[in-house]
Amino acid sequence: MPNWFVKKEKKTLAEIVKFYFDENRRWKETDDNHDVLVEIVSSIRPKKPKTIVEIDLTDLITILAENKSIANEFSTYLTTLFSEKKISKILTDAAILQDVAFFHEIKKRAFAKILPYQHPIDSLEYVLSQVFYSDTDPLWISKIPQAQIEELYDLLGFTSIYETIKQNSVLSEIMISMSLISQRMSGRALESDVLKMVPEYFHYESPFASFEKELHLIENSLRESKNSHCITSDSLSYKQLLVLHKQCEEYVKKAFTNSSKYGITIHVNQSLLRIRQQLYRLKILLPLLTVDKKIDKKRNSIRLVYKLIKYNCTRNNLRTFIKESTQLLSYEVTQHTAKTGEKYITQSTKEYFKMFNTALGGGFIVGILCIIKVLLSKLDASDFGYAFLYSMNYSIGFIAIYLLGFTLATKQPAMTAAALIRALQDGMKKEDSEEKHQVFAVFFARVFRSQFIAFVGNVIMAFPISLLGIWLIDLAFDSNIAETKWKTLVTDLSPIHSMAIFHAANAGCFLFLSGIISGSVANRDKHYEIYQRIKEHPFLKRTFGKVKAEKLAKLYEMKWAGIISNFWFGIFMGTTASVGVFFGLNLDIRHITFASGNLALGLYGSNYTLDNWMIFWGVFGIGVIGLVNFIVSFSLSLGLAFRSRDIPFTELRSITVSIWQHFKRRPFSFFFPTGTNALTQDGGDKTSQNNSH
Repeated sequence: MPNWFVKKEKKTLAEIVKFYFDENRRWKETDDNHDVLVEIVSSIRPKKPKTIVEIDLTDLITILAENKSIANEFSTYLTTLFSEKKISKILTDAAILQDVAFFHEIKKRAFAKILPYQHPIDSLEYVLSQVFYSDTDPLWISKIPQAQIEELYDLLGFTSIYETIKQNSVLSEIMISMSLISQRMSGRALESDVLKMVPEYFHYESPFASFEKELHLIENSLRESKNSHCITSDSLSYKQLLVLHKQCEEYVKKAFTNSSKYGITIHVNQSLLRIRQQLYRLKILLPLLTVDKKIDKKRNSIRLVYKLIKYNCTRNNLRTFIKESTQLLSYEVTQHTAKTGEKYITQSTKEYFKMFNTALGGGFIVGILCIIKVLLSKLDASDFGYAFLYSMNYSIGFIAIYLLGFTLATKQPAMTAAALIRALQDGMKKEDSEEKHQVFAVFFARVFRSQFIAFVGNVIMAFPISLLGIWLIDLAFDSNIAETKWKTLVTDLSPIHSMAIFHAANAGCFLFLSGIISGSVANRDKHYEIYQRIKEHPFLKRTFGKVKAEKLAKLYEMKWAGIISNFWFGIFMGTTASVGVFFGLNLDIRHITFASGNLALGLYGSNYTLDNWMIFWGVFGIGVIGLVNFIVSFSLSLGLAFRSRDIPFTELRSITVSIWQHFKRRPFSFFFPTGTNALTQDGGDKTSQNNSH
């Protein structure tokens, strides 16, 4: 058997240390110096870092305490390995956002996960990346008792970072790193797009510039000091530095808060995020300048090593980057959809039947769209041609529904999820644990009955309009346009004879995306002040007058995001099948309102010869398609809303229980309004009533 199939017996930590650092000094014979440390760390690294409680280094401490020569050799080895290695690049760059281009940063980090970037062999980053290569290394290192680390520090005879501040010394590298970070922050904070977010600071000196000046003064005093290269935590200069650091944090916090007023782009979001990360890095480094007790020198030196390892291990953390980068943007997007979604939530009987009437209007237009799509399918066109024609049919129809004030039921879940989360947040402010989720349950009942009546209105109107339309065409032109397609139209509705459920899920995803697009466009327009640009446009004011220019600006602000959202929803719906053909996949969409219209077309196309089972599966399929449309779009939107407000998903269990209890108490409130008094008893307080309009 070849040697490479033979499993090597793993040496213990004690055996490794004795082997390399005894009188034979075998560590000097290795090809790469860091290989010895790799072997030592591998023998300590636990198989399950997350579950282990403590890492015990008693054996290593015992060996070093009993064998001074081994301890001296080990210390010499580590000193040789890490001497002349600069740490400034890790402190200034590692685990800090480097590129404000969101997708470029994602691509760079994802690629580095698969094929890590290799630093120059003589750099500290290279050594740390070879030794501590796992993302979980900082986790188990933190589980080594502090007392054992300090004892190892003494046994190996290490000196603190405060011995000298000469060029290339550790303390000098720390000061250089802090100065560089402060300069980068100051420059980024003074960019026009960032300054726009904090007009409150226009007439004041930038706190970042002040921080940079104060840090420079402290650095000069440390470098000029002949004996003590540190300051105390109660020194005036250090306290002033902390005050300025706090002001910088308030600056960033204010900019993020103002995003609801001025909107925010992903570029500005990433710039602010980078400044916040740099401020946090300085918050970690600043205490390293202070020494109040003698033991602080040792502990600060050890703390620095911890941080260097952690920063180097997490430099390409993708999950944290995406979470931090998207949280604020998703919040702003869902804020817009929450405001838009309020009009889809009924409370009174009047609002309920108004929703029914607008849903009838939506069903009327969809019925016409179903007929137009069948006519378009008879044209001799390419797959691209069909995709274009179907997309325009859907887009124009959806925009018409939106502009006419009609309702397309499945558009509601993506819009109402954020409003539900706001109700949850209001409920969570209550002290009584039993009432904590009651507000959400009551609000959910209102949302559900609004969805229900909208579904009913869409479906019962789309069916007769499609049937009437195909009959009129047949009467006028003596042509049954669904004669050759009726079987496909009906079979595609069946959840057991087709992939209707999967296709309905596709439509649910597109409904969710259209909601995201609506919020994104509204947020972008707010940031770029489109309303003000149109209102004050000199040509428009001169041509149409100030009043009409302002009306145009208001019309744009109110309608444009919805128009773009519906346009893209139509594109998604119209191109899916053609994309599926291109890739050889069974891709398509199923939408409850269109399914109702298609059943009518299939019924007429077959000359009313559908058997009972086909009719049953068609009707049943419409219900299933609507349910899947709702569940998928609502779940995705609810997940985004949870994510944007940093609400733990563990709340879902309590929410579900609360909804079920409310359903058992008042089941009819999930389908019909129960009167103003009942609604108030049901939890519809004046605040929620006002919010619904």
